[in-house]
Amino acid sequence: MDSIDKLLAELQTECKEVQPQQQQPKSATAKSFMPSSPKSASFMDKLLADVKADFAEEDAAIELKRQQELEQERIRQEKIKAKQIEGLKVQAKEWLAKVDPLSSEGLWFERFAESYPSKLEAAIEYLRSNE
Repeated sequence: MDSIDKLLAELQTECKEVQPQQQQPKSATAKSFMPSSPKSASFMDKLLADVKADFAEEDAAIELKRQQELEQERIRQEKIKAKQIEGLKVQAKEWLAKVDPLSSEGLWFERFAESYPSKLEAAIEYLRSNE
């Protein structure tokens, strides 16, 4: 914002140099405050372009920060999910060790596990669905 204040101060100085030192009549307040000389117009164009570039740069920085925050949140969520899966693996191993393969639950699980690559993955899915 410091550069904007500097540009505004330059604009005020430029306007004071272009306008006559006399006071303008009160009816002239409806007139534009921008001088119509080509030098002033190019200065105004440059000033507006600078302000626009400053805002675009600020918007880009905000967007970059937002994207970085989203990426960090995604990584954090993946770490949480990985920890949950590791916890489920431990529970699944314990459950597999305790389940009686000849009980109704054990027989049901054998049929359930046929569609999974391993009994551990099937047990993880079974425990996840029971949470």
